[in-house]
Amino acid sequence: MTKGVRSSIIGFGFILAAASPLLLAACQSTKAATPAPPPPDVTVAEVVKKDVPIASEWIATLDGYVNAQVRPQVSGYLVKRNYREGSAVRAGDVLFEIDPRPFEAALAQAKAQLAQAQAQLGRTERDVERDTPLAREKAIAQSQMDNDIQANLAAQATVESARALIQTAQLNVGFTKVTSLVDGVAAIATAQIGDLVGPTTLLTTVSQISPIKAYFPVSEQEYLRMAGPLNDGGSGQQAWGKAGLELLLSDGSVYPKKGSFLAADREVDLKTGTIRMSATFPNPGNILRPGQYGRVRANTRTLVNARLVPQRAVSELQGGYQVRVVGSDNRLATRTVTVGDQVGRLIVVSSGLEPGERVAIEGAQSVKDGALVTAKPFAMPSVSE
Repeated sequence: MTKGVRSSIIGFGFILAAASPLLLAACQSTKAATPAPPPPDVTVAEVVKKDVPIASEWIATLDGYVNAQVRPQVSGYLVKRNYREGSAVRAGDVLFEIDPRPFEAALAQAKAQLAQAQAQLGRTERDVERDTPLAREKAIAQSQMDNDIQANLAAQATVESARALIQTAQLNVGFTKVTSLVDGVAAIATAQIGDLVGPTTLLTTVSQISPIKAYFPVSEQEYLRMAGPLNDGGSGQQAWGKAGLELLLSDGSVYPKKGSFLAADREVDLKTGTIRMSATFPNPGNILRPGQYGRVRANTRTLVNARLVPQRAVSELQGGYQVRVVGSDNRLATRTVTVGDQVGRLIVVSSGLEPGERVAIEGAQSVKDGALVTAKPFAMPSVSE
């Protein structure tokens, strides 16, 4: 290496040494100028305190208010069906007809027997009328007069018996027309034209379904809580609240008509520990039918000064429940709570939170405890939602 090159290298080294402090200062100045990231946004809701009604639900089975089984009162061959299956019928409508000819013949025979008995009665009356003065004059034996009187009494009884037979025969002729006993909807017939039917034969069933009944089991514990209002001799409205009973149908829809309590059964089922209740629901248009399943819902009690938070704020972890709380300093903390009943989209917090505290709803999943956050208000759902 020549002396000139060596001198150039040494000079360049002195320049770098002199510039290093300036470059270091410039880098530190640039780093200090980069702003810190802002605190993450977290939506929060305040713990509210209010009185809330608590609803209970029970599996319900619908049935007719009255279910009248239509059976004939006489035996014979079925010759006619006069109603459209599944249609509405009125009390007294003729649903089926049985061959009346044997019963009409029996009626004619009973009428003939009555005529014969009346003729016999007339003969005995004339005998008594003729022999009475003779017996008074002792022209005939008293025993003959006694026989005339007894024969007349027997003839009177025979006439009454014949009249009763006519009434029975007339009833049997009328029973060949099988009528509905109630207003309602007639089921599909279980007997066909030409069948030999009798008093044990079920022809069809007519169900009164407006209003319609709902049967549902209530646990013994729930019954004891409502026993007073239910057994006070009134309508039991205090047990269900002013809103009445709601019916939730199998498709998830809520039946628009409110129901009312009807009766509590006499005993608790030993197998299930429940007592059966019945309620009635208006059924215009016969939309509801016996055999349908649904759920009966009612407000059975009221929680006073309940602490409520959105259900979304509560998370379950290993059998326990936690919420993320945003303190007054906007720092996040995890807290264990005890929860109670659900009220719509809200949930009751039995312990662990106080009214006015703020719980995180969204945005806090990945934020650690103690971190600073920016609280954004959350639209609190109402109790009915």
